[in-house]
Amino acid sequence: MDVRAHADDLAAFITASPSSFHAAAEVARRLDAAGFTAQAEQDAFADEPRGGYVVRDGALVAWHVPSGVDAAATGFRIVGAHTDSPALKLKPAPTASGFGYQQAAVEVYGGPLPNQWLDRELGVAGRLVTTGGEQRLVATPAWLRVPQVAPHLDRSVNEKLALDRQAHLKPIFAVGRPDLDLLELVAAEAGLDADDIAGHDLICYPTEAPAVFGPTGEFFASSRLDNLSSVHAGLTALLAADEGDDITVLACFDHEEVGSSSRSGAAGPLLEQVMCRLAGVLGVTGDGWHRLLARSSCISSDAGHAIHPNYPHLHDPDHRPLLNSGPLLKHNANLRYPSDAASSALWRRACAATGVPTQDFVSNNAVPCGSTIGPMTAERLGVVMCDVGVPLLSMHSVRELAGVDDLAWLADALTAYYAGA
Repeated sequence: MDVRAHADDLAAFITASPSSFHAAAEVARRLDAAGFTAQAEQDAFADEPRGGYVVRDGALVAWHVPSGVDAAATGFRIVGAHTDSPALKLKPAPTASGFGYQQAAVEVYGGPLPNQWLDRELGVAGRLVTTGGEQRLVATPAWLRVPQVAPHLDRSVNEKLALDRQAHLKPIFAVGRPDLDLLELVAAEAGLDADDIAGHDLICYPTEAPAVFGPTGEFFASSRLDNLSSVHAGLTALLAADEGDDITVLACFDHEEVGSSSRSGAAGPLLEQVMCRLAGVLGVTGDGWHRLLARSSCISSDAGHAIHPNYPHLHDPDHRPLLNSGPLLKHNANLRYPSDAASSALWRRACAATGVPTQDFVSNNAVPCGSTIGPMTAERLGVVMCDVGVPLLSMHSVRELAGVDDLAWLADALTAYYAGA
């Protein structure tokens, strides 16, 4: 794969995907261009479901059924990822004010690094729902900023920055303009009247563009690499993979950063429902459904941690993955990642088939381990399951850091997996 071309395409994908709803729409747009067909959930599934997808809120499940598929022998090959990232989410009444400034009232979504939201130009993105039920996506230009306090006023900020999430993370969007209402401005940007808005799911997003940098161009900096790096890699692989014997599935879930317990999250029924309906179209029901699952597997792809050169004591001393040294295979004895010997072999075969290096990641025993969509997907489906992803520095920052080689290698390995390696 052309590494730089892949990085440039990822940059375009991230720019088009400031919210989970935009990410699902951008995946759908690219699938449409490749000949896939949108499937409405309330309609019967197509009798010959060659390539299609379902969008549910900020999530999407896509599939490709090989020609001449043998329903009695096929399985599902699934790549799972998530479309959301930590953010500042607008409250239902988003306009606030203080001391002459017009501000945005926000909640903290997920587990961001709060200091990274200071002194950055932010836009507003997400969906608006009208009183008539119409949904419209919107993304504004840079309208907001959370200003940092100057050290002249608080010397302690140079020693230990402590941010109160209620008081210190309210962006400003105007001064001396009490006539301005933030929701009215966002609605107008979407071509709607604020009185027609019955609900909204809107977040603040950083407007700075992704960038490849470094003296040799080896670094990729961007927001939302956790986890659009995996969504993009999975989509690239789904479209590039040679047809094998199995049904290939890309599951892009929402709400991973807040536990996945939603109708569009990995703990919800979305993937299982789509797969079950696909199986039904192929005439697979009852015991045949469980036999189909027994022939299936899933790779949960979510970004992981590279060793931080300034904080090496936080990493396992025997597993120190680096940027641009290959995607991670993630392990945890307490099953925060579901990788085991059998699923690890599946991943290593895919990497070997296309010459992709891979690195093992395990947490320092004294440092709490995060988790992914992997354990809950394994619990729902009972399929062979491993956890992988590109190594990052500055995870959950507004500006995460990856290696350009790792980004392309992840797509290459997922392509080989889809093709049956």
